[in-house]
Amino acid sequence: MVGSINLISCNLSRLPPLKPSRQSQFLREPRIPTLVQSRARSPFLKPDKILLGNNSWQFPTHEKKNGVFHFHVCKSSLNNTDPDKTEIQDSEGRDWTSSVLLFALWGALLYYCFNLAPDQTPTQDLYFLKKLLNLKGDDGFRMNQILVALWYIMGLWPVVYAMLLLPTGRSKTQAWPFVVLSFFGGVYALLPYFALWNPPAPPVSESELSKWPLSVLESKVTAGVTLVAGLGLILYALVGNSGDWKEFYQYFRESKFIHVTSLDFCLLSAFAPFWVYNDMTARQWFDKGRWLLPVSVVPFLGPSLYLLLRPPLSAPTDSVSSSDPIQ
Repeated sequence: MVGSINLISCNLSRLPPLKPSRQSQFLREPRIPTLVQSRARSPFLKPDKILLGNNSWQFPTHEKKNGVFHFHVCKSSLNNTDPDKTEIQDSEGRDWTSSVLLFALWGALLYYCFNLAPDQTPTQDLYFLKKLLNLKGDDGFRMNQILVALWYIMGLWPVVYAMLLLPTGRSKTQAWPFVVLSFFGGVYALLPYFALWNPPAPPVSESELSKWPLSVLESKVTAGVTLVAGLGLILYALVGNSGDWKEFYQYFRESKFIHVTSLDFCLLSAFAPFWVYNDMTARQWFDKGRWLLPVSVVPFLGPSLYLLLRPPLSAPTDSVSSSDPIQ
């Protein structure tokens, strides 16, 4: 056997002693090896990635190299109706500490928004909402430029999070429903997904990258338009009248609509650097792009700049199929 091929065969002489009935039943059954996908860079499987045996039995084997014993485990796949989809499960349980904390944060935020946030101007809030949605014509009232910029930039944040979550922030829980809801609920719709997120993300295939929505979310055009639009809105807010900031602060203290929206913007800005780091490591770009991590702390502009400069996502090529020759 070639030394570079990390394979091991489980011989009957190495199996632990079985009861006569079990042993005779095992000898009559064919021992069919099933290859599973390997995460190693080598095109061949590691010893613990070959499944052999009977039913759900596990047979440890060992070999001695240079005075050191190497133990391997052979698992069964004969009762698996679809051996090609056999997976190696992680024996360690999930740590739910972060999930519990995020759910607690989500519940506390909802309680605060509905019960504790200032609500002194409900009529004014409704008027502002109609003006921002263009449901009210020009009546001579000048809207606060900071409020207008905040309203429209909150419509761009879900695009940024979609570009961070859907390609590399995926999990067993589907991310797209939460991203869609974030266009209406902001971070209050995304927090449950943050709590349910369980890495590592499933691999992305080449066919997925060439189809909607990843083809749009991975596009440099999308990232560039998002960055330019956000930069324009921030400049629009900064060049406003000097009294706009004082007026906005007064709105923040009295208006539930503006108070909750401002809190939403701050939380989206706070969570963004983590997802930038997650996306950066998934693309194996941390060594070259680590300087963008402190930049991502800048609200909206930092994550948007990262999305424009990040390298394209490529589908994994390290896989093993059952048709590979075994020597």
